[in-house]
Amino acid sequence: MANLKKFLESNRDLEYVDILIPDLCNIFRGKRLPIADLNKLFVGEFQIPSSIMLLDITGEGSDPGGRGFSDGDPDVCVWPIKDTLVRIPWSDEPIGQVLGSLWELDGSPCSVDPRQVLNSVWQALVTDGLFPTVAFELEFYLVDADYPKTKQLRPPVLPGSKDRLHDTQVYSIRELEEISGFLGTVSKACVQQGIPLGAASAEYASGQYEINLHHTTDVLVAADQAMLMQRAVRAIAKKFDTLATFMAKPYKDSAGNGGHVHFGLQDESGLNIFDDGTERGTSLMRHAIGGLMHTLPEAMAFFAPNANSYRRFAPDMYVPVTPSWGYNNRSVALRVPGGDQSSRRIEHRVPGADVNPYLALAAIMAGVHYGIRNRIDPGPPSEGDEKRRAGLAFPATWELAFERLADAKVLPNYFGSDYVRLYRMTKEFEHNRFLREINPLELDWYLSPG
Repeated sequence: MANLKKFLESNRDLEYVDILIPDLCNIFRGKRLPIADLNKLFVGEFQIPSSIMLLDITGEGSDPGGRGFSDGDPDVCVWPIKDTLVRIPWSDEPIGQVLGSLWELDGSPCSVDPRQVLNSVWQALVTDGLFPTVAFELEFYLVDADYPKTKQLRPPVLPGSKDRLHDTQVYSIRELEEISGFLGTVSKACVQQGIPLGAASAEYASGQYEINLHHTTDVLVAADQAMLMQRAVRAIAKKFDTLATFMAKPYKDSAGNGGHVHFGLQDESGLNIFDDGTERGTSLMRHAIGGLMHTLPEAMAFFAPNANSYRRFAPDMYVPVTPSWGYNNRSVALRVPGGDQSSRRIEHRVPGADVNPYLALAAIMAGVHYGIRNRIDPGPPSEGDEKRRAGLAFPATWELAFERLADAKVLPNYFGSDYVRLYRMTKEFEHNRFLREINPLELDWYLSPG
């Protein structure tokens, strides 16, 4: 309450505060509170139906497992997340924002809140003396702001010029200079929200960029920051007359957007338990990789959460297509980066930028924990181009991912079997709605063939 009082004293002109609750599909749900009512949030008097956590990408509910219409749509309590109450940096109006998490009215965690799912998996590791260090790398495209009208997807006209982006110059400094105003505004907005950003780079397609977040030992904060950074990028892009998308595969023939996760592990004394002073790393690291490979098929529905996600997995796009691992090899699913051995870690390259960061981290930590506990051998590391090796591929379609999740043996023990079932039901509802739509290509091909 002291922080709330200080915030209000420093922002006397504020009229409203947006309560931001990240849902299953990475959409912020919540309400806009008049500043006079903000105190209710901080004393446990702000409630909302938990069914908002089980909506599809369009906001439609399917009453999964009887959650929604059938149970009377009961409320749960929203509590604010520490240190997330800030003034919205890009808003032209005097508005604040704060992240919220869901709790049952009896004070227990709300089991359908992705943030609570992540916390439960995190505590399983902490109980065993395992302390993760994580960081996200998120890619996105800037596209023409007129897409909603023209339905023509193309790179934007550069701010302050008449030139449209057209080059594919990976790691181009010139491209970064051309959007330096945008990147600088994003950086300032993130600093104002307590989000420390790392390197930014131009990526493998025109108008594609990557922003790295700093590593942190608080996995909830890591996911919070990933969500808030994406919100800032999207909002500020509009200020520069462009649109930002974290969609996994916006362009058919260009690189997709990755949402890579770097994962390290420490013991209670802070020592990196993946590092043994050699390039090979510890047996615990290999067991962790073994667990990630073992759980990858049933985790694909979380790493690739929608119909477009699976278009990203294609050869020669620096995207893994097999459950594989290797040292300093970008063709594998689980890469052990080179460099300083004291920072030995695993880079999970399967998730796209469209993942729910809470659920992606939960799936990764569950795989790591399962692998270490069961001493799973990942087999030999891959060398060279992994796609050219024959072997078992992970689920390549949304339908196959649903099948693997329905038969999951490991993740339900970490996420809770009810949550895995409700997640699958919600996403299957979205999948079925998607398939019912008739797209323009379908009409072009089949309306009058020959």
